[in-house]
Amino acid sequence: MTALPEPTGELWKIAAAEQRRLPDFFIVGHAKSGTTALYEMLRRHPEIYMPDVKEPQFFAAENFDALRGREEPGARGGRRGMTFDEYLGLFEDARADQRVGEASTFYLWSQFAARRISEVQPDARIIAILREPASFLRSVHLQLLQNNAESERDFRKAVGLDEDRRRGRHVPRHAFSPQALIYSDKVRYVEQLRRYHSVFDPSQMLILIYDDFRRDNEGTVRRVLRFLDVDASHQIELVEANPTVTVRSKRVNQLRRALMTGRGPLVRTVKTTGKALTSIRVRKAVYYASLRRGSLREPPPPDESFMRELRARFKPEVVALSEYLDRDLVAEWGYDAVG
Repeated sequence: MTALPEPTGELWKIAAAEQRRLPDFFIVGHAKSGTTALYEMLRRHPEIYMPDVKEPQFFAAENFDALRGREEPGARGGRRGMTFDEYLGLFEDARADQRVGEASTFYLWSQFAARRISEVQPDARIIAILREPASFLRSVHLQLLQNNAESERDFRKAVGLDEDRRRGRHVPRHAFSPQALIYSDKVRYVEQLRRYHSVFDPSQMLILIYDDFRRDNEGTVRRVLRFLDVDASHQIELVEANPTVTVRSKRVNQLRRALMTGRGPLVRTVKTTGKALTSIRVRKAVYYASLRRGSLREPPPPDESFMRELRARFKPEVVALSEYLDRDLVAEWGYDAVG
């Protein structure tokens, strides 16, 4: 293993001066590839601490370079607009003997997250999960519809908007990150991995394949535990998380999202009746469960014609990834039959 670089940057200095914990490991993505299930299983391990907030996305923030501290105007980042102090606060309950981690699926396709993480935590361990491109993008599209970030319900048309959206056109007003709607950018697997390999030693990276995780949850999690140098023999509680669904009612789904996030006119009205009614626990237990049944359903079968088109389009990427990982994903994912 090569010698690790010294931490650099102002953010590391802040954390070091205040003796604050930083993550020891990062699950960097991809979305809809088992990251939520892995996060849920790892955080149940007694030697691991992961915060309740999944996906802070702090190191993928577009305005990250403007961060200078805790209170400076405009110095906010992450998907929830958190400051560095708030980010560090996610890990303050971790015990000294625990490995600390976080999971943010934007980190893998972000052009900047790898470098930023390495500057703050150069000895971090990185976990990535990759999935067959066509099924991956279809699941992402359904998730974005569920999150009210995507407005185009037709998968083929949504992918066809990539170039327009790259130019800022046809971006839904509810989209948290317009870049997250450019589907083709998510499948640049080799480019994404190279960004991490350029700043982290190979021994610090674990690349998982979604199919392996689906076939053997427990075996994959034990592999991750060994990678993190924690007790891999500890009993593992298997978790099925974040299943792929589609939106039944857009209006009801928007209400469900508002209630889950604690925002919107109805939530503001409910808040006047007491704080307890809008706690995260109550929203999950009451609103989310009931409205989910009314707004979401099992997705329809995929358009196999378009799925074949996507596989033909992304076959060069799968060939390159197979060579990069020295694993025949072309055959495993059925791309050897694609013209």
